[in-house]
This record gives sequence, structure tokens and C-alpha cells, in this order.
Amino acid sequence: MGGRVVAGFVPPPYPYDRLDELRAIADPFDGGCVDLSVGAPSDPPSSAVVDALSASGAERGYPASLGSAAYREAAMGWLARRFGIDTSGVAIAGCVGTKEFVASVPHYLKLRDPSRDTVLYPAISYPTYAMGAALAGCRAVPVPVDAQWCLNLDAVDPNDAARALCLWVNTPGNPAGGLEDLAVIAQWGRDRRVPVFSDECYIEFTWGADAGASILHHGDRGAMAVHSLSKRSNMAGIRAGFYAGDAELVGYLSEVRKHAGMMIPGPAQAAAVAAFNDDAHVDAQRSVYTSRLNRLRALFSGYDPEVALPGGGLYLWVASPDGNGWTLARRVAEEMGALVSPGEFYGSAGAGHVRVAAVAPDARIDLLEQRMAAYQRDTVGKWQ
Repeated sequence: MGGRVVAGFVPPPYPYDRLDELRAIADPFDGGCVDLSVGAPSDPPSSAVVDALSASGAERGYPASLGSAAYREAAMGWLARRFGIDTSGVAIAGCVGTKEFVASVPHYLKLRDPSRDTVLYPAISYPTYAMGAALAGCRAVPVPVDAQWCLNLDAVDPNDAARALCLWVNTPGNPAGGLEDLAVIAQWGRDRRVPVFSDECYIEFTWGADAGASILHHGDRGAMAVHSLSKRSNMAGIRAGFYAGDAELVGYLSEVRKHAGMMIPGPAQAAAVAAFNDDAHVDAQRSVYTSRLNRLRALFSGYDPEVALPGGGLYLWVASPDGNGWTLARRVAEEMGALVSPGEFYGSAGAGHVRVAAVAPDARIDLLEQRMAAYQRDTVGKWQ
């Protein structure tokens, strides 16, 4: 009693909760706030997915933590059919979406190898890579990115590489849409005995190449591909994904996850099988996102005339005229009643940008175009 209290981990504010003030600015617009901040799909999943979800009969029993044989076979078939990946020798296991997997992997890897304590991740990236390290009590070390927003592995301190439990790579990248050279990254990891975890959740939405690239195109030793149906099939609320690659590593993680009770619900597994086996709905969704990205690019070019379409993914990465992403996010809320994410959410090096998610329904983008046309009429010269 009366001793000194040692402060433990204090969770930082959740990034998107910090947008409440800007949402309040956008809400009074006729039609309300148009949310372009979170990459949550607005389009429905295919009818085959809904039918499978509702008629699986899998509600009663405990589902396999690995994923059912049908689930794993469907996922492997998708990798082979869609991307020409040789899946012979590749191990696979299911996960409850991929955010929980990203957040929990460092903890499990630290248990596996207590001599290492560092998670390497892109300096501009999805915040959960760094948060997973923090939750495991590990060092989160950002890897600088180049002018294309891709990893600059030459900048990694050899001492950090020697302590690394893993290297995260995300391609196509969130938020900036960069396309990584996975052959180089896979070899870098093998040369240093650092497992490479490749988050490929946007692989179906690769715009800068004919087909999506996977770390598994370059072998599975020391490599792990992480995939989700959230974006591909508009199933973010169903929570179904998988990880595939190095057999020893998949085996270890899947055994630990069994003990932790990580199981994709049975009905979700049935819905995922239907989604993996159907490419037509994804091809249709690609066309929808291509259109939305182009429409939003035209709107946001008023703030950043050089804003480019991404190499992949669902986001525009827009530079703020004054170099402050929060300032631009406020302008967007005030001038067109939309909510976007300040680039600081994805790392300090992104503080001069905002991320614009091309996920709003087309009718909401119609509304933005009408608002911006009215704003330009009413405030001549303000955009200059």
C-alpha cells in the first residue's frame, strides 16, 4: 500500500474516433456527412454469399480453427486460379478476418523466439502493424518509404534486422497505393532469417498491373501471404480471411491460435467458400471502384492538381496545399461536407496528406459533385 504505481500500457485514441469534430462540421450539410474516411465497403456481397451464410446449418458445432477442408481448398483454388500461384507445399489456415491476425502475430512470434523483440513495418501504413508490436511489448520500428511510397529496405539498420521477429509489407499499399517488389523483399527476409508477412488484402484491386502480385510467387520459405474477403467480396462484417505460406510457420501459428480459441464462425466459412469460388462479382466490383476513384480524383484535384490514381487499392492519397493533412481534412468537411482521414493516421511521414476512400455509394459521390459545383459558384477564386 502506498507504493509507487508503475504505469502500464495506455491505449492511444482510436484514429477514426479523432474525426468526431470534423464529422460535426460535415453533418449539417443537406444529405449529411459523406464518409470517405474508413475503407468499409458499401456495396452488397453476392447473393451466393448471403444464401450460403443463411443456409449453412453450421451454427451448432464448434468450427475448425484451421478452417474447414472446404474453406482451405477454396482459398487455395482461388490463389491458383486467379493469380497462377503454385500452391504445392504451401500451408494454409483461416483467421477471423485479418485485423486480429495482424494485431496478434507479434505476440505469438515473441513466444516462439524470445531472443527477438522487433517488428518492422512500412513507415506509411495501416496502423495495426505498429499496434500489434505495442500489444506484444515489442519494438515497433518503421521502415522508411521511397518516392513511390514503397519500402526502402536499404534504410533498415542491420541491428534492427537482427532483432526482427517479422517484416510487414502491404501491397497494394494502404494508404498510398504503392506496388512493392516482392521478389526483392522475399529475398531480403530470407537472407536475414526475418519472416516476411505480406498483407495482400487489396490484391484483386491492382490497377497498375494485369494481375495482382503475391509473396507466394517467390516461394513460401520464410514467407506468409495474408488475405481477407472484406474488400474483395464486400464481407467486412462476416470476418473471414486466411494466411498461407511457410509450412513450419503456419503450423506453429495455427497450433497457438487453436489454444486461443481463434475460430471463423461456421456460417462465415460457408459464405467464404461461395465467395472464393466466384470471380464474376469481383470483376464487377473492380469496375465500380475504377469509376469511383476517377470521379473522386476529379473532385480532389481542386486541392491537389497532381493527385494520381493509385497503383492499387481503394484510396486516393491527396497532398495538402499547406502541407498539413488536418487542415485539408477540415477544408473538405467545410467545403463539401465530406470526411477524409488525415495522413498522420498512417505514420508521421504522411502528415502532409489525406486519404480518401473510394467506398461511398455512387449516389453519395453524386452529392459531393453537386456540393462542389455549388461551392465553386459561390466562392469564386477560393480554390486558387
